[in-house]
Amino acid sequence: MIPSIDFQAGLPAFSALVYGAWRMADGADTSAQTALKKIQLCLDLGLTTFDHADIYGDYRCEALFGEALKLQPGLKHQMQIVSKCGIKLISSKYPSRQVKHYDTSAAHIRMSVDQSLKNLGVDRLDALLIHRPDPFMNAQETGACLDALIQEGKIAAAGVSNFATHEFDVLQAAMRNPLVTNQLEISLLAQHTFLDGALGQCQQRGIRPMAWSPLAGGRLFGDEAAALRLRPALSRIAQAHGVDMDAVALAWLLAHPAGIVPVVGTNNLARMARLGDAFKVKLDLETWYELWTLAAGKEVP
Repeated sequence: MIPSIDFQAGLPAFSALVYGAWRMADGADTSAQTALKKIQLCLDLGLTTFDHADIYGDYRCEALFGEALKLQPGLKHQMQIVSKCGIKLISSKYPSRQVKHYDTSAAHIRMSVDQSLKNLGVDRLDALLIHRPDPFMNAQETGACLDALIQEGKIAAAGVSNFATHEFDVLQAAMRNPLVTNQLEISLLAQHTFLDGALGQCQQRGIRPMAWSPLAGGRLFGDEAAALRLRPALSRIAQAHGVDMDAVALAWLLAHPAGIVPVVGTNNLARMARLGDAFKVKLDLETWYELWTLAAGKEVP
């Protein structure tokens, strides 16, 4: 069973793993009934927090999720929903767009939030994240918009994704409400986040970082050099705990004192059912650094 955590004061408890909905519209069967099976399985596992973005599935995933919830409306009261906005894709749904770009204007954020609420069939997002740092962002405008959306009750909290520490600070300085997370690429194969100050900033501010692609998008089990170096150790630890290797890789993130919350996105129901195995694995400090060293290909200085 996946435990719940105190994500931030004033917010409902989140699950210690979050289900990423970015692949929900992938595959041959994208029916609302199949989506509902995934949602129900997550909830049965204690995985109650769902991560969306307006652009996922070429703007389809939120609507599919909402269609699934219409089949069993009571489920929306058992979950927490995070979504993101700020990226404009080239898409057949927006034929006038000539280039992929960012938009963190108040008008676009408001439009995105209203559309997400409509698509998902909910009255409030538990958190809204600015999806990418925008080099054209007017921090005062963006921050004021996020504060207003919180005051209006359309979102419970705001955060960011993929922001460097200075980018986080610029937006936070323009807001009354605290940013509650920074969703970052963090995995055994994406160690830069441990070294660039982002996790330290999260600890300093008392916020939990979320980790997208915690299994490196499957590369962790591929044939690149770092993955091949890690494989024997991951296999050894997995066998000792009676779990799969992906549970060990997630446990490596969960062990970190920053309180990392991995965002997992598998569409495989059997793999989903085993996500809670990550909490069976307890890594001591030396084993944590053994995996770090193997991934890096060199010992720490």
